Amino acid sequence: MHTFHPQNPDWEPRVRASFARQGLMQALHAVIEHLKPGEVAITMPADPTYSQQHGYIHGGAIASILDSACGYAALTLMPVGWEVLTVEFKVNFLSPARGQRFLAVGRVMRAGKTVTVCTGEAFTVDGERRIPIALMQATMMAVTEMPER
Repeated sequence: MHTFHPQNPDWEPRVRASFARQGLMQALHAVIEHLKPGEVAITMPADPTYSQQHGYIHGGAIASILDSACGYAALTLMPVGWEVLTVEFKVNFLSPARGQRFLAVGRVMRAGKTVTVCTGEAFTVDGERRIPIALMQATMMAVTEMPER
């Protein structure tokens, strides 16, 4: 495991405030479960409105929480005045997303000056048991802070 050191002393409130502004995460009832420099975990409850035609949670919902987990893991390491945008990701689905709760964990693998590479893992959570359902590899690009809309 890597040990990362944030470049912004206010990294945690910054990540939480940015997450709170994400309409999609609100719509998915997703919440940050934990965060530390270079790692963010997001949980999402199951909801029939997130399902696909077979009753499983749609891969797009799982990919969305994975993308946010990876993006916010990268943001924990950005200096003041910089943010990240996803420029690429790939998801491998390992099994159907079924269950009552889902967990996405994003981790920074390499933090560069311009590009940060992350990995993400998604799980169905059943009590203490975590069942892997998806893997992500994502590339985040550092961009100057953008004004809020």
